Amino acid sequence: MAVLVTGGAGYIGGHMVLALVDSGEKPIVVDNLSTGFAWAVPPQAKLVVGDFGDEALIARLIGEHEIDAIAHFAAKIVVPESVADPLGYYLNNVAKARNLIETAVKGGVKRFLFSSTAAVYGETSAEPVSEDAPLHPVSPYGRSKLMVEWMLEDAGKAHDLRAAVLRYFNVAGADPKGRLGQSNPGSTHLIKRAVQTALGRHKALDVYGVDYPTRDGSCLRDYIQVSDLIDAHMAALTHLRRDGASLTVNCGYGRGYSVLEVVDMVKKVSGVDFKVNIVGRRPGDPAAIIAKADRIRAELGWRPQRDDLAGIVLQALDWERRLHNRQPD
Repeated sequence: MAVLVTGGAGYIGGHMVLALVDSGEKPIVVDNLSTGFAWAVPPQAKLVVGDFGDEALIARLIGEHEIDAIAHFAAKIVVPESVADPLGYYLNNVAKARNLIETAVKGGVKRFLFSSTAAVYGETSAEPVSEDAPLHPVSPYGRSKLMVEWMLEDAGKAHDLRAAVLRYFNVAGADPKGRLGQSNPGSTHLIKRAVQTALGRHKALDVYGVDYPTRDGSCLRDYIQVSDLIDAHMAALTHLRRDGASLTVNCGYGRGYSVLEVVDMVKKVSGVDFKVNIVGRRPGDPAAIIAKADRIRAELGWRPQRDDLAGIVLQALDWERRLHNRQPD
C-alpha cells in the first residue's frame, strides 16, 4: 500500500513526503511543478509530473500503486490573488479537488488527508478560535477550502471515505535536518519574505497595515513549525489507518505573534536591521487568528516539539542561505 501526495514537490507537501520516506513508505507524488521543484522530491519517492485534477492519471496511479490514502496539499494559497482571481481559485482548489475525491471513491481509496486553513474562520472575535467556531471565510481562498471540507463531509456520508481535515494556521520554518524549506522565490509568507530581506534579496519588507485592533496595530498570527505540522498529518494518517472516524482539527500552537514582533525576531536572529515599509492593508486579511488546539492533542495525541519562534526563524534563515547557494541540477 502507498500514499498518494498531491503537491508533494512543494513546501508543506514536500515535508510530508520526507516524513513518509523516513517512516519506511514509498510515497507517490503528483505535482505540476508550478510552484514545486523536482529536486525537492527524494529518490525514495516516485514523482509524477501532472495535474491532481486529471482523473485518468489519478485513477491509473491508484490502481498501479495500490494507494490506500491520499494526502492532498496541491492548491493555490495566496489570499490577495484569490480576491483578484476568484474563478481561478475555484477551478483549481474546488473543481479539481472534486475530481480527485470522486476518483478516490471510484478507486476504493478509503482515507483522505486534506490541507485546509484557518482562513475558513474569517474575521472572528474568538481568541483562540476552536473548530466549532462559526465559519465565515472572507476571501475566495478561504471559501475554496471550506467548499472542499463540505465535499469531503458529504462524500464521507455517501461512500466509504474517511477524511482528516487539518486547518493550518501560519506555517513556517524548515526541515530540522536541512533537507527542505520554503523554496518558491515568489512566496508571500511573512517569515520567508523577512529572511529574504535580511539577506539582501529585497530592498525592504512591506508590512500590510498597522491600524488593526491588536496590541501593536499589526496582524496577529499563530505560527506553527512545518515539521510539527507534518507530525500532525502522520498522526492523522495513523488514526485513519486504525479505522478512526473522520475528524477536523486546528493545527497551531495557541499563541500568536504580531507581524511587527516577527519582524523584530528576524532582525534579532539575522543581526540585520533591514528596512520596513508600512503600507495599506491587504484585502482578505483578518486582524487576528490564533488556534485553540485542544482537539488535536486529545484525539491524535499530537505534541509539538518545535514551538520556538527564534528557532523557526533560524531554520528559515539557514534554508534561505542553502537555497541561494544551491547548485543547478
